[in-house]
Amino acid sequence: MIRSARKMTISALTGAVAGALLSGVLVGCGSPAGPRAETAPASPSPASPASPAVRKPPTMAPGPAGRVPVFERRAAAGGPAGKAADKVVALTFDADMTADQGPRAASGERFDNPELIALLRRLKVPSTVFMTGRWAEEYPAQAKRIGTDPLFEIANHSYSHYAFSSPCYGLPEVAGADMAGELARAFTAFRTAGARNVVPYFRFPGGCYDDAALRALAPAKVTAVQWDVVSGDAFATDADAVARQVLDGVKPGSLVVMHCTRSAAPTTGEAVRTIVPELRKRGYRFVKVSELMEG
Repeated sequence: MIRSARKMTISALTGAVAGALLSGVLVGCGSPAGPRAETAPASPSPASPASPAVRKPPTMAPGPAGRVPVFERRAAAGGPAGKAADKVVALTFDADMTADQGPRAASGERFDNPELIALLRRLKVPSTVFMTGRWAEEYPAQAKRIGTDPLFEIANHSYSHYAFSSPCYGLPEVAGADMAGELARAFTAFRTAGARNVVPYFRFPGGCYDDAALRALAPAKVTAVQWDVVSGDAFATDADAVARQVLDGVKPGSLVVMHCTRSAAPTTGEAVRTIVPELRKRGYRFVKVSELMEG
C-alpha cells in the first residue's frame, strides 16, 4: 500500500501527483510534499463548535491563492548553546475504509483494529487517527471511544477514501466539486458517532493530491497532513521489517504513517511493540499531530 514516493515539489505543484504504493482499502500512504506555510492562529474544528475554555488545535496559514496548507513534519532545530533538537515523534494511524466496502465488512472482513488501540493505551502513546467517515459509520462505538479518549485525536481521511487526484492506485476519483463535501460528510460521521476530540486536519487518500485539490479544499479550512516516515505496514507480513523501517527513518520532529486496519495491516500492533520502547530508549517523546504542529 504505501511506499515513499516523493514526486511533487513546491515549484511543480500544478498537476503533480504524489505516489506511494498500494491498492485496495489502504491506499493511504505515498509521500508527496506540499507547499509550506507559517503557523497561524487556529481555526475552529469543522466537527463541532469548540468551547471557549478548550484550547483549539493549531492550524497553518493558507498557501498561495488560498490553497490548503500541507504539514509534513516539524523542522528540527537546536536550542540555546547547541542544545539537541527536541526529540519528539508523532505516530499516526489511518483507519481506512472505502465507501463501497460495506459488503466485505458484512461478510466478516475487519477494517478495524481494537487490539492496536488497546495496545497504544497500555503503552500510553498519544496518537492521531486519520479516520474515514465510512469507517466511523461501520464502527461507531469504536470511533466514539477513540474520539473521547484524551490520549487520541481524530483527524479527517475523507468520507469515501476515494482519490482527490488521479491516477491514485486504482481508487475511484472524487469530482472537484465534491471534494469539500467529502470532508464535511466525514466530520458529520464523527459527530454522529459521538467523537469529541476531532481536529481540523486532513490526510489525502493515497497521499495523492494536486494543485486543483488544494484549491478545492480551501473552504474546509483544514490543514493537510502528510508524513516523512513510511512504516510499510500495509499488507506487510514481517513486523520486524516494519519496525526497522520506522526506527531507521525517525528523526526529531518526524511524523510516521501507519494503519489501524486489521485485515490490510495485520502486523502493525506487533511492530508498535518494538517501535515504542526502542524510541523511548533513544530519548524520544510521543506526541499527537496537534502537539507536533504547535512546535
